[in-house]
Amino acid sequence: MDTLMKENRAAARRKWRSELRGLSLQGLDSLSRQYRFSIVLGDLIFLNNKWYVTNGGLLRLAHRSHCCGIRIQQVREFCEASFSHWVFKATVYKSVGSRGFVGYGDADPSNTSPLVRGAELRVAETRAVNRALRKAYGIGLCSVEELGSFSGSPQTFAAPPHSNGHHNPNGSNNNQPRLRDQLCLLIRQFNLDANLVKAYAADFCGTATLKEASRDLVESFISELSTAAKSDRDSLLCKLNSYAQPTEVKA
Repeated sequence: MDTLMKENRAAARRKWRSELRGLSLQGLDSLSRQYRFSIVLGDLIFLNNKWYVTNGGLLRLAHRSHCCGIRIQQVREFCEASFSHWVFKATVYKSVGSRGFVGYGDADPSNTSPLVRGAELRVAETRAVNRALRKAYGIGLCSVEELGSFSGSPQTFAAPPHSNGHHNPNGSNNNQPRLRDQLCLLIRQFNLDANLVKAYAADFCGTATLKEASRDLVESFISELSTAAKSDRDSLLCKLNSYAQPTEVKA
């Protein structure tokens, strides 16, 4: 057993002694031998009885393998800034002349931890890079940054309280999803147009914009939208289309 494998086993036992099993250590040996991942450097995380690679571990692997470059592009047609939904495409070039290995990453409040709320754009970019690197170097191991909001322990992903002691009108309460997050989930689940939903919501709440509406009104709207989407989506789509801005026809 080489030095890195011994170091990784020792570090793993110190950090996750109560969770480790024989098969977990065998998996760690394989990752140490094949990819030279280091627990001490933070390349690997053991969570829910599974090994996950980190962004740092993947980048160090790319450096050791003399990766030629990584190109990152925002996929604008699938991004919705008002709902913090971002999509990126990353292409990893292992060598000069390589056609590249492509990976996509998306993030929004529905699939990220409350601890990174407001940083969904950066999470999406990291996820895209991780997926591209995993494809390029044949790593079937998922990266920890790709995990959704319901991964890990409840304590790890509990939303932090407001420092001023007041609740945000559209924030979370008792660890329930924020209203914006609930709305995002409905839009994605039923494939609705976000801009039309916002226009409908403002009209429903009797305000110029959704941000000006009270929490109670927004809750009522979300309940109304959910019911309509589940019972008669076609009628809901007709309702939403009535809020579409007319297109100017040029002579």
